[in-house]
Amino acid sequence: MTETTTPEPVLVVQKRPLLAWILLTCMALVWGSSFIMMKKALGAFTVQQVASGRIFFAFLFFLPFMLVQIRKSDVQQTLRLRWPALLASGSLGFLLPAFLFAEAGAHLSSSLSGTLNSLSPLFVLLTGTLLFRQRFRANQVWGIMLGFVGSLILVFFSATGTFTVNGYALLVVLATLMYGINTNLIGKYLSHLPALVATPWTFAFVGPIAGIFLFSTDFISRAVAADALVPLGAVLFLGILASGITSVLFIRVVQLASGVFAASVTYLIPVVAVVWGLFDGETIYPQQYLGLTISLLGIYLVNRQK
Repeated sequence: MTETTTPEPVLVVQKRPLLAWILLTCMALVWGSSFIMMKKALGAFTVQQVASGRIFFAFLFFLPFMLVQIRKSDVQQTLRLRWPALLASGSLGFLLPAFLFAEAGAHLSSSLSGTLNSLSPLFVLLTGTLLFRQRFRANQVWGIMLGFVGSLILVFFSATGTFTVNGYALLVVLATLMYGINTNLIGKYLSHLPALVATPWTFAFVGPIAGIFLFSTDFISRAVAADALVPLGAVLFLGILASGITSVLFIRVVQLASGVFAASVTYLIPVVAVVWGLFDGETIYPQQYLGLTISLLGIYLVNRQK
């Protein structure tokens, strides 16, 4: 692997290969299911245990890759040059949002938490413009703003149609802001790395921190309880599949297409989250359907080539 002196912009106009669309669909299925998994995990574990557990188990999953890669001189050079970006990506893209989503998941329906994810492309746009000097096509701006309007409906209107502000929903908004920054970080500083190099070493910096936090609690005693099988499986799903494998796919999609295209997975996640919510007996209110529909219209504009 060689380091490029002029990284490609996060957001560029180019054809999206079929592989990018396939990976985007897989990401939506896994991440859309993660909210119901958080709900199940919180049935036996605390918010802190679910959040730190998913990061630590993702770290364990990637540990064999890191042990093999650390022997390579190009990986060692990458770590020396890119460790600040890897640390920032691990913190903003995984560790801190994990705690925010777990706390919100203890108070919000899984369908609403998943639907609020559609704010991420907006923050990819805003942080890319303000912090990374990226340029966007007019239809991308309108599409993301349309998604933003749909999300506002979800955040600020209750089931009866009255205006309200849900503080726990704002935790999800903060998490999506971090996702937006992280997407641009990946595009600018890590996109030249193979996905199976960038992702494991992102967790190398935050995984041990999460592990120390996790095992300072009563996680073990809760995990071996008779009724903890499903919640423990949910934590493993969140760590290995949602935070681990699917994160590799995300970086690959950024490399194949763009940051905004990859972040548009958050327009598809609500569909999966709402379906899971219905299966789990959650009530889906008209405002959620309206907000979801408006957000999904935005993905067409965001990804239209002209």
